[in-house]
Amino acid sequence: MRIQNHYRSGFLRLAMGRVIASARRAAMVCLVVACSGISTTDARGIAPLTEIAASVQPKVVKIYGAGGYRRLEAYQTGLLFSDAGHILTVWSYVLDADPVVVVLKDGRRYEGELLGVDPVREIAVLKIDADNVAHFRLEDLPRPAPGHAILAFVNAFGVATGNEAVSVLQGRVSAITRLQGRSGAHRSPYRGDVFVVDAITSNPGAAGGAITDSQGRLLGMVGRELRDAANGTWLNYALPAEQLSQAVDTIVQAKPTPDTNDQWEPENPLTLAALGIVLVPDIVDRTPPFVDGVRPGTRAARVGILPDDLIVFVNDQFVRSCHEVVQNLAELEAEQAVTVSVLRDNQLVVLTLESPSPE
Repeated sequence: MRIQNHYRSGFLRLAMGRVIASARRAAMVCLVVACSGISTTDARGIAPLTEIAASVQPKVVKIYGAGGYRRLEAYQTGLLFSDAGHILTVWSYVLDADPVVVVLKDGRRYEGELLGVDPVREIAVLKIDADNVAHFRLEDLPRPAPGHAILAFVNAFGVATGNEAVSVLQGRVSAITRLQGRSGAHRSPYRGDVFVVDAITSNPGAAGGAITDSQGRLLGMVGRELRDAANGTWLNYALPAEQLSQAVDTIVQAKPTPDTNDQWEPENPLTLAALGIVLVPDIVDRTPPFVDGVRPGTRAARVGILPDDLIVFVNDQFVRSCHEVVQNLAELEAEQAVTVSVLRDNQLVVLTLESPSPE
């Protein structure tokens, strides 16, 4: 009887623990400012939070793409930053899909075109075929100080799938510090300042969400799901608006990829073998183009390309897979110089492989 009572008591404690955990999780996902009780302006005439949230929601989008391996979530959040349908989000495996689906606040669905990425800040820009959409201004706002009130707009746990509003979390800036994060065994390449916030923004799907001030002005974007490199705890942080603005200007102003239908085809296309680069085996649709080896005495060896380098650009063209590296090289003559940008030890390294010397 004592044994039965012991197990019964243990099961009850376990069940209560699960109920409490579920309640906490639900509280994090709920629309914090959705209740109608908050309805009056303050003495300064600032709009109530419900009005601020309603004005921001159309500027936030839901993004659906690849789920990856190990049952990774196939969704994240993004924010519109132009009336022509430009979207800022995090660079992640979710974007490794054709097509990437973007859902607006009113439920409209679009196919998102990936314009480019910033591999150091780990952000990406998408474009949808939409005009006159509500959007944030990537303006230079005073950097908030610790204690500054913020709102976080995120599609945590994929709660919003159509015309539902994304979740809104209320919190404050806890600190401004250098990012020291890791994803699995890999450290984040970004080492700049971030806002650490006391709202739970590390939940699945929240990456790419908007962090605003109490007036709905954009302060930053929720970064990738990362753990603290020192203690392994999940980080609730955002990239500041000035970092986003710098990267977006570079991506949007980049030259578009030439139309391959009208492109001149080289007589002797450039290949990986001609450069001396061996990539990892191309086993999935978008195998990341990591360097597996470099042959001695080749053009790649002379400029210092190393095993484990991740190729992210070929002649300023963003490449997402081994196949795209091969495809971009094949548009060049074998004797042409080529610039290759690789991600190495959390740094972007740009290397120019000069034309081979005539024999």
